Amino acid sequence: MFNPHDFHAPQSSYTKPDLLRSSDGGYFGPGNAQLPAPPMLMMDRITEISLDGGAFGKGHVAGELDIAPGHWFFACHFAGDPVMPGCLGLDAMWQIIGFWLGWSGSPGKGRALGVGEVKFRGHITPDVRLVRYEVDIRQVRRGRLVLGIADGRVLADGSCVYVAKDMRVGLVAPAT
Repeated sequence: MFNPHDFHAPQSSYTKPDLLRSSDGGYFGPGNAQLPAPPMLMMDRITEISLDGGAFGKGHVAGELDIAPGHWFFACHFAGDPVMPGCLGLDAMWQIIGFWLGWSGSPGKGRALGVGEVKFRGHITPDVRLVRYEVDIRQVRRGRLVLGIADGRVLADGSCVYVAKDMRVGLVAPAT
């Protein structure tokens, strides 16, 4: 496997074009972490990323998604009552954890492995303008399987609408 830092010098923030390059693959080297392509890419930018920030001092990431009434998910969830599916907010946080693992230098392809607890306190509708994802890394294991465990929250125009604990993302070696 390739060392992600041989291909990418870590930055403190990322723009939409950066995230789109990551979704094309190879941003962290062949066979390493990448973000999904649109429309499943659930963020427009990463505004903060660190190795030692967050509530646990082990890493922090914040990403944002600009909401537009024409987003694809509003047309199908639910007809006449448009709401962003909660699973997409959870997926966005898994995406961020996988990106952080590659950014921090771990090789392998990212896979969501689970979540301990999710609580929905509100929802995201077409009148929301900005969704912010905040993820704090609780634990990282770097071995044959790289595992990131984190807690996070989703904010809609500054109000917390989802909270997730024990989100798990692994980086696995590509099959040979």
